[in-house]
Amino acid sequence: MANRTDPDADTVHGANPQFLVDRIVRVKIYNDAYWKEYCFGLTTESLIDEAARLDYVAGTYGGRRRPSRFLCLFLKLLQIQPEEAGLRPRLRRDVVMEYIKQPELKYLRALGCAYLRITARYLTIYQTLEPLFADYRKLRYRDMNGKMSIIRMDEFVDWLMREETICDVLWQKLL
Repeated sequence: MANRTDPDADTVHGANPQFLVDRIVRVKIYNDAYWKEYCFGLTTESLIDEAARLDYVAGTYGGRRRPSRFLCLFLKLLQIQPEEAGLRPRLRRDVVMEYIKQPELKYLRALGCAYLRITARYLTIYQTLEPLFADYRKLRYRDMNGKMSIIRMDEFVDWLMREETICDVLWQKLL
């Protein structure tokens, strides 16, 4: 299942979930050493361990537009659609909600927020992400040039709700 979506995965907004990330970015992720070495066999549980090792939020960066680990894990979330064994699709979202509720793993929370933003409907997005405006924890953010800066979780959530492109992923307009 190297670069294929889980056969049991549901479509997201009528499309293969991985196709929500542009093809060029997906190919860069598939060719990245981090994807090949660490993301190959990730499950819903082991993804938490990898997210705990994240130290910044980013899309692609540098002259060659290398994908960040955050972006690789985001694509892996789309690929495996976090689930517990045998749960129906409605309950699958509960796993992502647990990612978002994590008090100590702020990058796992950011990853869960980004995943929810691209896969859920507007009402769910606003009801879930709006309370996170009260989270002022610092996040390291790497821009396209590779320069690191400090943002706050509430600022990241604001970007997710307002901007069309975050971390090189174009958020689909939902109906």
